[in-house]
Amino acid sequence: MSGEQLDIQIIASIVAAACAMPGVFLVLRRMAMMSDAISHAILLGIVLAFFVVGDIASPLLIVGAALCGVFTVSLVELLNRTRIVKEDASIGLVFPLLFSVGVILIARYAYNIHIDVDAVLLGELAFAPFDRIYVHGSDLGPVSVYVMGVILLLNLGFILVFYKELKLATFDPGLAAALGFAPGLIHYGLMGLVSVTAVGAFNAVGSVLVVALMIAPPAAAYLLTDSLPRMILLSVLIGILSAVAGFWAAILIDAN
Repeated sequence: MSGEQLDIQIIASIVAAACAMPGVFLVLRRMAMMSDAISHAILLGIVLAFFVVGDIASPLLIVGAALCGVFTVSLVELLNRTRIVKEDASIGLVFPLLFSVGVILIARYAYNIHIDVDAVLLGELAFAPFDRIYVHGSDLGPVSVYVMGVILLLNLGFILVFYKELKLATFDPGLAAALGFAPGLIHYGLMGLVSVTAVGAFNAVGSVLVVALMIAPPAAAYLLTDSLPRMILLSVLIGILSAVAGFWAAILIDAN
């Protein structure tokens, strides 16, 4: 096994673990499709942030994407409150609109920067190990390992610190509000976390696989246990095993 193959598996495993953690609460809240909406809509946030800072490598792009993700959730919920359309229909109205605006802005005004729409959708995990960090001539490894490692720790920290609030707001938001836990704040914090995770991961795996890694492992874990801590752990393990197995399956069938 080459060093590049090892790096690919490490990146895929970290991405899978980072996506699975917030994905557990999306599945439990019956908001699986919200991850699809956010992972597509963040493209608009990235483009708008690029227009402001003028640097495709700026960390402010993540901030712009996260804000766009929260805006997407707010817009969906605003449509829900009108009762004109159902939740699934409102998601179907919002994210194609925001994603298409992002694509149009890239094609019209940002065609000279390396934001490729196909790469945003499908990613290119095979190229991720070649984008590396060098300090004083020393190779510290792929950028994606550090970016997703920080996001993984952020997700883990958020769940550990707000575990009680997340659990209560997920299963009984009315009781959470009565106890003063501010379920709305927890909700938007979770959506912001989903947005940051999606924008960190799509450079390597694309928005389509982000959705799969956020929803499929937690959905599988949901069938195996009724304990929330075990569900989180199983989701992470299933995600990592799926990522590694998918990599080797692609090698065996020579997928391109």
